[in-house]
Amino acid sequence: MHYVRLYAGPDGESHFEDTDVALVPVEFIPGRPQVDRSAQSAATGTAFIRLPAGWDSGGRYNPPRRNFFVTLSGELEIEASDGQVRHLGPGAVLLAEDTSGKGHITRSRGGEWVGMLVTPASADAS
Repeated sequence: MHYVRLYAGPDGESHFEDTDVALVPVEFIPGRPQVDRSAQSAATGTAFIRLPAGWDSGGRYNPPRRNFFVTLSGELEIEASDGQVRHLGPGAVLLAEDTSGKGHITRSRGGEWVGMLVTPASADAS
């Protein structure tokens, strides 16, 4: 499994990085076949977000905290300050942690609203 990491580099620019999640076999349900699971990270809450069709962040911004976003429906476009653009559709996972630097722009695309699940990421989540 993997997710897209959006971070601020030493140059102050926001950059994307494709990150693989380490999974190990565990007994998730006692007496049942094992499943692959990542290390667990602490979370303080989870929320649903819906961006209306045509929504635009109105310029670059920095998230107030590190957050994991899981796109549930629609298409999201994110532009890092280094100019790279990513389109994230249903099932895409993004760790937004460019809490400093020049930030990024977020837009909904495809003429429909974008549904996401957002969970604050602890310092040890990576």
